[in-house]
Amino acid sequence: MMNTHRTGWSPMNIDRLQFALTLLSALGCWLMAGVFFAFSTFVMKALARIQPEQGIAAMQSMNAAVPSSLFGMTFLATAAACALLAAFSLFRWHKPGAGYLLAGSLLYLAGAILVTMIFNVPKNNVLASVDPASGEGARLWVDYVSSWTAWNHVRTAASIAAAASLTYGVRA
Repeated sequence: MMNTHRTGWSPMNIDRLQFALTLLSALGCWLMAGVFFAFSTFVMKALARIQPEQGIAAMQSMNAAVPSSLFGMTFLATAAACALLAAFSLFRWHKPGAGYLLAGSLLYLAGAILVTMIFNVPKNNVLASVDPASGEGARLWVDYVSSWTAWNHVRTAASIAAAASLTYGVRA
């Protein structure tokens, strides 16, 4: 029989780890929801109001800065925490709140990460390849603003729902 006190994997330590993962996941989801909300409600609207050349150049600059930014690290760290928490919730399904933790984790992974990779990033890559001053760029920009923002609304709603579910799961 294994001595759990010697290895550090006592039920109390596992509960603490799950609580920490839940707290980090919920905070990350709330942060991402706020950033996505800002882009959906005023950043993209402001970029759409200026000349396409300026809007494209600004968005290209923002997209280039994302991977090495604190936003990019938080976006991915939240995904990692949610993935671990989803696994935890499956192995600890008998614990109160496990369903909320699983739902919140999956909402973020599907609604923020997957949507970003399938819809927003490819649009960003196409935008990165155009000359902001070209006619092609101006035509692309009109569709980009509306379709990118629509998918960003999905990321916003999913992140809010994920954060709310995780927050509720903490107290369950």
